[in-house]
Amino acid sequence: MTMMYKMNVRATVAIRCLLSRDTATEFPRLRYAACAFQTQQPQRSSAMQQHGWRQYSTTSNSLESWKGNTMSQSDFMERDTVLVLSDNDEVIGSASKKESHQFTPTNPRGILHRAFSVFLYDLSTQELLLQQRASTKITFPNVWTNTCCSHPLHGMDVNEVDAPEDVMDGTVKGVKAAAVRKLEHELGIPVGQLPMDSFKFLTRLHYWAADTVTHGEKSPWGENEIDYVLFVTVHNKDKLTIEPHVDEVDDVCWVTKAKLLEMFA
Repeated sequence: MTMMYKMNVRATVAIRCLLSRDTATEFPRLRYAACAFQTQQPQRSSAMQQHGWRQYSTTSNSLESWKGNTMSQSDFMERDTVLVLSDNDEVIGSASKKESHQFTPTNPRGILHRAFSVFLYDLSTQELLLQQRASTKITFPNVWTNTCCSHPLHGMDVNEVDAPEDVMDGTVKGVKAAAVRKLEHELGIPVGQLPMDSFKFLTRLHYWAADTVTHGEKSPWGENEIDYVLFVTVHNKDKLTIEPHVDEVDDVCWVTKAKLLEMFA
């Protein structure tokens, strides 16, 4: 039986960029490349006043209080505090995950915030790990996407807020820390199996998408993100622990480049 695939927009953009080159041989060698954001940074005070953003979160999202396995999708929407950005990808405030993903009269395209996309690659078989988002997800349920997509947050014990200099030198330890946290939460991959220093920061991209498939033409939900693309490799996936969280992931699939191209056909 032929499987029908719906791909997440963010994953589609990133994967198509990667497929424009010989990914079967270049995946392990891809390196960090910074994108230039040339648009003018808005004034912080006026932007915050206009859109109701907070300068910074006062709520702690430490790992002691951030209990991913006991929180519902609604909890994540209300409690996760994402990094609000200027058009130049500078952190200028904070907003809840719900606020940032809602399309409202005040913010018809949502609130621009920082995100990441992880691509996990098996060197022994030259396969990429994909996940199918759970049917219970509020935004983009049921779609196939790359290994893991989520957001760095304010107030975590391991700092997830990268400064401009962290971005320009390619270290982005904050984004990488967020990736490690969410890989454990969504896919059950223990922290020690994919340490922060094993991630490579390739590039960042700005994308916007309304979830019209789920919520119709006038969808009140969508994405407006500057997305950090991270690659991580393992020598053999059989040595990797993967136990997907039922509220996050419906299925996983390792795919070759040929299979990935077939999914886009």
